[in-house]
Amino acid sequence: MAAGAWDLASASASSAALFRLRHLRLGLELRPEARALAGCLVLELEPEPEPEPAAPRADRRALVLDAHPALRVASVAFRACPDRDPRRRRQRGRGAPGPASVPPPPLPAFPDLAASCPLVFRVDPFTDYGSSLTVFLPASLEPRRPFQVVVRYTTTDAPAIWWLDPELTYGLSKPFVFTQGHSVCNRSFFPCFDTPAVKCSYSAVVKAPAGMQVLMSATESSYKEQEGVYEFYMEYPVPAYLIALVAGDLIPADIGPRSRVWAEPCLLETAISKLSGRVERWLRSAESLYGPYIWGRYDIVFLPPSFPMVAMENPCLTFIISSILESDEFLIIDVIHEVAHSWFGNAVTNATWEEMWLSEGLATYAQRRITTETYGAAFTCLETAFRLDALHRQMKLLGEDNPVSKLQVKLEPGVNPSNLMNLFTYEKGYCFVYYLSQLCGDPARFDAFLRAYIEKYKFTSVVAQDLLDSFLAFFPELKEQCIDSKTGLEFERWLNATGPPLAEPDLSQGSSLTSPVEMLFSLWMTEPLDAAAASSCIDITKWQTFQTVLFLDRLLDSSPLPHEVISKLSECYSAQLDSMNTEIRIRWLQIVVRNDYYPDLHKVRLFLENQMSRMYTIPLYEDLCAGTLKAFALEVFYQTQNQLHPNLRKAIQQILTQGLNPLLAIDPSAAATDATAAGPEDKPPEAPNGAISLRDVNVSA
Repeated sequence: MAAGAWDLASASASSAALFRLRHLRLGLELRPEARALAGCLVLELEPEPEPEPAAPRADRRALVLDAHPALRVASVAFRACPDRDPRRRRQRGRGAPGPASVPPPPLPAFPDLAASCPLVFRVDPFTDYGSSLTVFLPASLEPRRPFQVVVRYTTTDAPAIWWLDPELTYGLSKPFVFTQGHSVCNRSFFPCFDTPAVKCSYSAVVKAPAGMQVLMSATESSYKEQEGVYEFYMEYPVPAYLIALVAGDLIPADIGPRSRVWAEPCLLETAISKLSGRVERWLRSAESLYGPYIWGRYDIVFLPPSFPMVAMENPCLTFIISSILESDEFLIIDVIHEVAHSWFGNAVTNATWEEMWLSEGLATYAQRRITTETYGAAFTCLETAFRLDALHRQMKLLGEDNPVSKLQVKLEPGVNPSNLMNLFTYEKGYCFVYYLSQLCGDPARFDAFLRAYIEKYKFTSVVAQDLLDSFLAFFPELKEQCIDSKTGLEFERWLNATGPPLAEPDLSQGSSLTSPVEMLFSLWMTEPLDAAAASSCIDITKWQTFQTVLFLDRLLDSSPLPHEVISKLSECYSAQLDSMNTEIRIRWLQIVVRNDYYPDLHKVRLFLENQMSRMYTIPLYEDLCAGTLKAFALEVFYQTQNQLHPNLRKAIQQILTQGLNPLLAIDPSAAATDATAAGPEDKPPEAPNGAISLRDVNVSA
C-alpha cells in the first residue's frame, strides 16, 4: 500500500506521498572524539503518477524530507539512477519487494559526485523535535523515472544519537555510541521520510575508529579489515525508525542456531547464562503461532544503562538495557515482547503514530500467547495483572477524560508522537485484541487469523480499519451478527472513547500466584496491625519477581502509610529486599520516599550513587521532588551528576528546578530532544504523591 493511501501523520513534514522510496543508502563515519557523525545519504526515488485532473496539482519539484536542527546539511545533489546488472539480482524472500541489485554505498566523501547535479535546498523549522529539508528538483523530472538524491551532512548531539564517554560504559575503557529512532528521532540521524507509512530496504557502510565493533539492524553484514569498513544490508522494507546502529567494545557469543548476544566483555557471561537456549525456544513458539520468522537472525545487544528505553525491537538486532539482566522475569517478558514485534510492528506496521496500538497492543497480545505456551497461563495472568494495575494507576493520575487514553489519538501539529507511548497503547490495545480473540471463541482460531493477517500485510503499513475489516472477513459469522456494533462494545468506541478498556481479560488462572499477594497486602492493611502474623504467613523470598512487585505496587498505591505500618514493613522486609533485583528494590525505595521514612533514606542515597539508568533514577527523583525531600534530592544529584549521561542529567535538572513534568515520564525521548513541556492547560491533574513513575509505563518499545 502506497504512502499516499493515507494522510501522513502531522508528525512528518515530508512529501512522501509524492514519491516512492525504492532504497536508502548510508555512508557513515563515526567520530567519537568530536561526538559527531559524518554522513552521506543516497535516496533512490521514483515520482508517483500525476493526480487525477480533478485533484489539486502538487509541486512535484519540491522533495521535502524530515530533518533536525542538530543535522547540518552541507550539500544536496541529483543524479540519474545507475543501470542495474540483472546478473547480480539477489534472491528475495517470498513477498519481499526491493531493488534488484544494490551496490555498496560509498563513504561520506562520495568521490563519484562529478556525475551529479548540485541542487538548491533550504532547511525550515517544523517543530521542536524536527525541521523540514526542502530540495528543489530539476524541472525535467518525469513520473515513474527513478532518480537519486545525494545529501551530505554532519550531525552531533542529536536526539537519535547517544554518545557515551568511556566512563559511562561498564568497561570504562572505550567510547560507545548507539542510535534510538523511535518514534521520530531518526530524522536527526539522517534526512528521511520519518513516518511509519513509508518503508524501504536500506544499505550502509560505516567507518569507525579501531577497537569499535559496529552493528546495525540488518539482514547481512561484513567487515573489510584492510579498509576498516563495515558493510550492512537490510533486504526487506522497514520504516525509518527501525534503522539502528550501535558501536563500542562489544563481543559476541552464540546462544542458539540463529541468535547471539553482543555485550561488553564484563557482561557477556551473564548474558549467555540468562539467555542461552531460551531465545530459540521463544522464536519457535512464536513461529508455531504466527508463521515463519522472516528476518533471518535474532541477535540481542546489551547497552549501557544510558539507553533511554528498556528495549527496542530493531529488526535482526534487539537493543536492550543491560540493567534488566538483574531481573530474570522482566528480562523474559521484555525480550519476548521484542520477539513478538518481529511480526507485529516490524513486518506489519502502524501507518501513523496515531494508531501505535496496532503494533504495541498486538505485540503485547502475542507476547502473552508465547508466555502462555512456554511458561503457563498462571505466569501470564500474573504479569497481566501487574501491568493492568499499572494501567489503572496511570488512569487515576491522568484522569479518565484524558485524550491520550484513546487508542486512536489525534495528533495535533507540533505534538511529539513519543508522548503517546504510554500504557494505554500497550494494555488498552491488548485488551481490545484480547476481546477480539474472545469473540471468535477459540484462541487457536484467532492465531490462524493473525497468521493470515501477517501474510496479507507483511512489509506494508496499515490502519486499524485494515485489521478490523480482515477480522470480519475471516470470521463472516461475526460480521453477520454485526458484532462490530454490539451495544457498549462497538469497535468504534473501543478506538475512540477515553478511559479504561471496555472489557478486561479473565485472570482467574493466575489466582494461585496472585491470591497470596492479595492476602499479604490485606494483612498489612488490616487495623489493628498484627505485624508478626503478616510477616510470618508468607515467605516473600520464595515468590516470583512479579508477585513481589505486585505487592510493593499495592503498597505504593496506598502510600503514605501509617507510621507503624511503614516501620514494621521495613523491620520485616527491608534487609530481604536489599538482596533482590533492581526492579524490586526501586519499588521499596519509592515506598520509603513516599512515606518520608528517614531510617531507610540512606539506602535511597546509595542506590542513586550507583545507578546511571534512566528507568530507575527518574522515578526516585520524581518522588523525592513531589514530597518533602527535594533538598535531599539536590544534594545527591550534585554529588552524582558527573556519572550521568548528559540527557539524563538534563532530565533530572528539569525535575529539580521546575518541579515535576508529568509528560517527561510518558515520553522516553523527552530528555534527548529537550522538548518543551505542554502548556498548563495540557497537564494532567495533580494527585497525592502524583509522580507518574517511569516503571508505571512500559517503555519497552
